[in-house]
Amino acid sequence: MNASTSSVQTGSPTVVSAADYLTQEDQHAAHNYHPLEVVVTTGDGAWVTDVSGRRYLDCLAAYSAVNFGHGHPALVKAAKDQLDRITLTSRAFHNDQLGPFVAALAELAGKDMVLPMNTGAEAVESGIKIARAWGYRVKGVKPNEAKIVVADGNFHGRTTTIISFSNDEQARADFGPFTPGFVSVPYGDAAALEAAIDENTVAVLIEPIQGEAGIVVPPESYLPAVREITRRKNVLFIADEIQSGLGRTGATFQCDNVGVVPDLYLLGKALGGGILPVSAVVGNKDVLGVLRPGEHGSTFGGNPLAAAVGLAVVELLATGEMQERARMLGARLQAGLRSLIGRGVVEVRGAGLWAGVDIDPALATGREVCEALMQRGVLVKDTHGSTIRFAPPIVASETDLDFAVEQLEAVLRDLAA
Repeated sequence: MNASTSSVQTGSPTVVSAADYLTQEDQHAAHNYHPLEVVVTTGDGAWVTDVSGRRYLDCLAAYSAVNFGHGHPALVKAAKDQLDRITLTSRAFHNDQLGPFVAALAELAGKDMVLPMNTGAEAVESGIKIARAWGYRVKGVKPNEAKIVVADGNFHGRTTTIISFSNDEQARADFGPFTPGFVSVPYGDAAALEAAIDENTVAVLIEPIQGEAGIVVPPESYLPAVREITRRKNVLFIADEIQSGLGRTGATFQCDNVGVVPDLYLLGKALGGGILPVSAVVGNKDVLGVLRPGEHGSTFGGNPLAAAVGLAVVELLATGEMQERARMLGARLQAGLRSLIGRGVVEVRGAGLWAGVDIDPALATGREVCEALMQRGVLVKDTHGSTIRFAPPIVASETDLDFAVEQLEAVLRDLAA
């Protein structure tokens, strides 16, 4: 897209160019992101359209928040119907949408209790608080001595507490002092994880697949080993399925793919259907039941609009059709991407419709490949220098996925010329 010439008729008679939008954002929005220079105005299914009318295949899906595509009719209907009724009551009162939502989500997860929140980071923060309270009130850990074991390369959000146990210096620099109580061990190393557990350990917090790190998939034995160790050591296993869950990897949860059931699921992103922020901690009463009234909350957590959309998301997943579609299409995407290994691609990792593609750094950076793909009508995002991530909506077609792979092949061929 040529940002200097693209324009669109807006709601007013003024014709605004893409460059004008970019200038406004650059001047008035905090510079906490480095987006590609495309200005999206509408979306439909797996495709979005920019202000000039050009269409792009969305292969990021808002970091898995748009698992079910842009404007999914069932989700939009749920939101529109609820907008006409009531959107917010706070948890000071009951609303008629929260009960059905948490009941359905608990059933989907095979648990019996849900703590509704808003953003994924809030779900992680809530999980940390729950684990600490459980450690003190149930396990008997001495006050203020609780420890949580995490993994190197993790990404659970960017709040002050969460970056305290990140080893990404870009996320940490100039934001200390940091919150104590966390021990980090190599990801995928069950022996190191077990060695880090002591009498004060209350939980292990793990991404079943590390997303921001570049779609890093651990050994198949890893999560089952984590489950066995945590059960034997009387430690909670908390699975952060905010990016990997809700159909993305061809199952309701990535934990399902390796036959593991954690004590707590942390959910977000796709739970809001790409319409609004919805997150949750899901577990059983013997863990989540440690919370007492007044100890934790959120004005917007569990609001009627979020609950209505969240229920519609759960209903989409309850049939299993989305999970099966992600498995089928994921196999096609993974095979297509792996066919490019040795032709500008060094490695491909992933599961279902989620893939991390390492570009040969001698050829280009991940950012350069993303920019070239944008010019060819495919939107993806880079991470950690030379890695690009593919996470198209589950509603994408086989033709869409083939188009994405073909455009990456063309970009690599042009770069090598």
